[in-house]
Amino acid sequence: MKNKLVTLKTQIIGTWTLLKKELLRFWRVVFQTVAAPVITGILYLLIFSHVLDSRLEVYEGVAYTAFLIPGLIMMSLLQNAFSNSSSSLIQSKVMGNIVFLLLTPLSYLQLFFAFLMASIARGLFVGICIYLISIIYIDLPIEHPWILLLFALLGGGLMGAFGIIAGVWCDRFDQMAAFGNFVIMPLSMLSGVFYSIHSLPPIWQKISQLNPFFYMIDG
Repeated sequence: MKNKLVTLKTQIIGTWTLLKKELLRFWRVVFQTVAAPVITGILYLLIFSHVLDSRLEVYEGVAYTAFLIPGLIMMSLLQNAFSNSSSSLIQSKVMGNIVFLLLTPLSYLQLFFAFLMASIARGLFVGICIYLISIIYIDLPIEHPWILLLFALLGGGLMGAFGIIAGVWCDRFDQMAAFGNFVIMPLSMLSGVFYSIHSLPPIWQKISQLNPFFYMIDG
C-alpha cells in the first residue's frame, strides 16, 4: 500500500511538473500567446460592430454586438487551445528536445493530460480577457455560467487534443501552418461567429451543420 502511494505521488509530481513547464512556456511570451489573440478578437469586435450593429439584427431584440461577442470569445478560445499544444509539440520535435520528454518516466496518459490542461488554460485565459474588455462596449450578463464553463472546458479540451494529434502528425513548421491555415481557420471562421446560419440558403445551412466548430460556438 505504501509503495502504491509513493508511486501515485511520484506520478502526480511528474504530471504537475510538465503542466507547470507548459504553462510557463506560453506565459513567458504572453504578448505573443495571449495579448496578440486578444487584440485580434477586439479588432474583429470593433470593426464588425461599428459597421453592422446599426444595420443588422440577427435575432429580434438582440443587438449584433451582443450576438458577436460570445462567438468571438469561443472562437479565440478554440484556436488558442489548439495552438498551444500543437506549437509546443512541433517546436520540441523540430528542435530535437522532445527526446528528453520521452525519456521521462511519464506515461502517455500523463503527457496527454499535462498538454491538454495547459491548452485549456491558455484558451480560457484568452477568452476571459476578451470578455472583460468587451463588456466595456456592451452589457453582456452571463445567464448560465455553469453551462458556459462546461462548453468552454469541453471545447478547449477537444481542440487541445486535436492540437496534440496535429503536433504528433506534423514534422515541420510548414505542415503545421498548413494545418492551421487550411483546416482550423476556415472551420472556425465559417462556424456562425459573424452571422446566423439561419440567414443562409438551405443548402449552406446543411453544409454548416457538418462543421464541428459550429456546435462548439453555437452552444
